[in-house]
This record gives sequence, structure tokens and C-alpha cells, in this order.
Amino acid sequence: MSARFEGLVALVTGGASGIGAAIADLLAKEGASVAVLDIVDSGNRHYWQECNVADSTSVNRAVQATVDKFGRLDIVVNNAGIGAQGSVADNSDKEWTQSWEINVAGMARVSRAALPHLRKSASASITNMASIASNAGLPQRALYSATKGAVLALTRAMAADHVREGIRVNCVAPGTADTPWVGRLLQQADDPAAERTALEARQPHGRLVSAEEVAQAVAYLADPANRSSVGVCLPVDGGMESLRLRPQ
Repeated sequence: MSARFEGLVALVTGGASGIGAAIADLLAKEGASVAVLDIVDSGNRHYWQECNVADSTSVNRAVQATVDKFGRLDIVVNNAGIGAQGSVADNSDKEWTQSWEINVAGMARVSRAALPHLRKSASASITNMASIASNAGLPQRALYSATKGAVLALTRAMAADHVREGIRVNCVAPGTADTPWVGRLLQQADDPAAERTALEARQPHGRLVSAEEVAQAVAYLADPANRSSVGVCLPVDGGMESLRLRPQ
């Protein structure tokens, strides 16, 4: 595999598990020096800094520690986020505040701390983690969808602000992915096997999206060779957003 990120430094929030871990592993495999910013240790696979994206002091310290360690910063992947279930009537004010602080404002904090360093890079990019919920109405996901819709809008605004500085900003929109969070939701269902079958059937290709597939999309957008990919929301959803298949 070509080392397309050789000599570059990547920062991945929420990179200790799930999609974030797959992203960190792929970027490292392709040559990047990778820093994982997470409240959970990355298990010695990558350089790790404890980071709570809901706290500016924590974010600023972790980003600066990454630059102090590697001497530069080229790629930021804003992956950290939390899920939420329920209709608009079901989530408390505390849940709304927590989700917004992590899923949306957390990306702003990390990007804000990273921008002075990215401006020095000839290969600068920021990739945010959106969702199929950014573009499609899903049942029992009102709060989560609100935050992910905001991520899509934030991505496009950031892209407009920073494209002339040479910093490309994009996002990836996964469908329902085979992650620890989805696994926990399945375990809570009355019939986990039936619920998994229903989630798989909702996506036209008939299965859950893998973390590795999402990582490949992130790597594409972060690749300095793809300089004309700016303000893009790249779906990785088995066709869920765009296709309308007849029932079998």
C-alpha cells in the first residue's frame, strides 16, 4: 500500500475505538504519525492524549501536546461524538446540552485549536463525522439528527471560510455502522437479532456499514492528492440516502 500520508501528522478525536480506531489505524498504515485524542486510552497503538472535546482547556492542551510531540499538524479528523435515542419529546435539557457540546461544539473547539498549525501545512485538511441522519429523517433520532445536521452545515461553513487558506474541510456521512454503540443498542432491544435484521434491510446493500469502510472515505478526503474535494459530504451508507429500491 502506498504511503500517501508519509511525513504528515494526523489527529483523530474519539480514536480509541470503533470508527475512530479504524481511521487512526488506516492513516498510520499509510504513513501518517497519528495522535488519538480521547477520554479512553488507545491501548498503545498510537500516541494518545486524554481529551474531553466538551472542554476547551482539555482540547487546547491535547492539540498543543500533539504538535509538541510531532512538530506539526496536517490532518484533523473530528470523529468524537455520542448517540441519543428518542423523539423530540423524550430527551432532557441535560441530554440536549451534552450532545450539542460533544457532537457539534466539540468539533469547533478542536478545529479552532488546530487552525494555527494547519495554516502552516501544505497538506491541511479537516474531516468531520456527519451521518445519514444529517440528510435523512430517521425515527427515534431527533436529538442525534439535530446535532448531525448541524455538523453538515458547520462543515460547509468552515470549508467556505478556510479554502483560500489552503485548508480543505469535508465530512463523511456513514449509514448505520457496525460499531460498539450500535452493538449496545442491539443488546437493549427486545429481539436483538430481529432489530439487527431490520437495520441491515434499511440499507440498500443489505448490511451494516463497517468501520473500515468509513475509514477509507476519511482517508480519501484527507489525501492531499484530492485537492479539489472541498465542502464535500461523502455518504458511506450502502445507498440509503440516494436509492429508492422496490421492496423484495
